[in-house]
Amino acid sequence: MSEVIEKVRLKFERIKPKVGARILNSKEEILSGEISDEIRGLLEEVGVLVFPKIDFTDEEQVAFTNSVGGTAQEMRGESVFKISLDRNVNKEAVEYLKGSLFWHVDGTMNRMPIRGSVLSSKVLPTWGGNTEFANCYTAYEDLSQETKDRLENLRVIHSMWNSQLYHCPEPTLAQLEDWMSKGEEGKGERELPLVYKHASGRKSLILGNTAERVVGLSARESAKLLHGLREHATSEPYHYAHEWSLGDAVMWDNTGTLHRAMPYDPDCGRMLHRTIIKGDSWG
Repeated sequence: MSEVIEKVRLKFERIKPKVGARILNSKEEILSGEISDEIRGLLEEVGVLVFPKIDFTDEEQVAFTNSVGGTAQEMRGESVFKISLDRNVNKEAVEYLKGSLFWHVDGTMNRMPIRGSVLSSKVLPTWGGNTEFANCYTAYEDLSQETKDRLENLRVIHSMWNSQLYHCPEPTLAQLEDWMSKGEEGKGERELPLVYKHASGRKSLILGNTAERVVGLSARESAKLLHGLREHATSEPYHYAHEWSLGDAVMWDNTGTLHRAMPYDPDCGRMLHRTIIKGDSWG
């Protein structure tokens, strides 16, 4: 009598109707690769996935990231980036990481987008430090058709220096010039579509603190449009705030989801390990 082998199925529960889901499979099932395609599909559907207390090692997190699209190198060429405001850990990146306290999309200076990211909790903060997410797929889909038609072909200039002004509004000239030199080509800015068209046919908004201005609009109209869309996208029912437990992993669709860290004690040693998933094209 032949043995019947049951295929692993994705098990999850929705967090909110328009954003988020918790994955209920075991670590072994997740790392098997058998449900990787289903995870990718669900990620685009809900924007952010929570793996409660999965306790990934760095090696397991890289393996998982590879299974759902491939691990891209971080800014210094590493596979795992340690997110901490401890200068002994991240001396060169502490000022850059302060921008993560405001709504943003990762990698807007990159030639190729970051398709998604995975964060694992290693050290909890003494207070604060939740990570908030906003589903820009469903936020876009709930806009009126008139608004969608207006946004369809707009382009936005994104710049790193714009994001740094959120936490350092009066930089020195040397600071400003350093920010303006960042990015893969050293230009410090990139023109991106306001409405990102995914291979699946779905569309989402690309917003956040790097969004400096809309091409072809006055500074006044550009600011009103970008801030208004961000306010819409980060409101209920598109918003989810994750309160970290030690060992949690959270994965989000970086081309369809905004995120930010909530304030926390900068000296508490809060530590998250990040891996990023390769993207295809900004379009």
